[in-house]
Amino acid sequence: MILKELTTEENVKKILDGFSEFQKSSKKSDMKVSVTELALMIDHTLLKPDATVSEIKQLCAEAMQYNFASVCINPSYVETCFDIIKSSNVKVCTVIGFPLGATTTKTKLIEAEEAIKNGAEELDMVLNIGKLKDKDYHFLYNDIKEIADLSKRNFCTSKVILETCLLSDEEKVIACLLAKEAGANFVKTSTGFSKAGATVHDVSLMKFVVGNKMQVKASGGIRSYEDAIAMINAGATRLGASAGIKIISGQKSESSY
Repeated sequence: MILKELTTEENVKKILDGFSEFQKSSKKSDMKVSVTELALMIDHTLLKPDATVSEIKQLCAEAMQYNFASVCINPSYVETCFDIIKSSNVKVCTVIGFPLGATTTKTKLIEAEEAIKNGAEELDMVLNIGKLKDKDYHFLYNDIKEIADLSKRNFCTSKVILETCLLSDEEKVIACLLAKEAGANFVKTSTGFSKAGATVHDVSLMKFVVGNKMQVKASGGIRSYEDAIAMINAGATRLGASAGIKIISGQKSESSY
């Protein structure tokens, strides 16, 4: 389906109507996840601007100790993390165009290329939100596809951050459709640096739109085991959180990410 057909008001309304019916008819999922399984779904995250090398090294040590899926860090720390965790099963995840998504496609591509060269295996790119609001769908498609294609060539995982708290449901649907069409591996709710983070509604909607072709990462505001399980039951297969240790320990964190 071409972009113009994907993004028509009629198609978006049809999807939202279908989602509404799905919510009414589907039984509430109550999946039970062990601590070991949950840890493997967490991107252990430290993206604050004042993060120090010692904190980054501690993040890596914790990720290896608890067997988290990855460490998610800013690009300047990719090489440091790779050197520490390269002999483990933990992956290095970094962010591209973070946190606003408003850099040029070329800038995102250069940032992604350097990150991969330094050892990144997963790339969480931020959608250009203004272009979505302007309905510049060809720009968005190409922006995502450049990173998705680069990731495929280098056997990396690509995730597209939508910043759902800034979007209408219609815009969330269109962003998911574009990310799916462009070949990304995941859609992700939030940067953790805007007005709000992941919600069960948004995760459910995103999963409904992308189906089995993509996965969903919930991030922002996941502070407890209960929060994590709610997101998983809504359809998330990956969680971005700075509170990973507290989450798998059954405690609650006050962190905003």
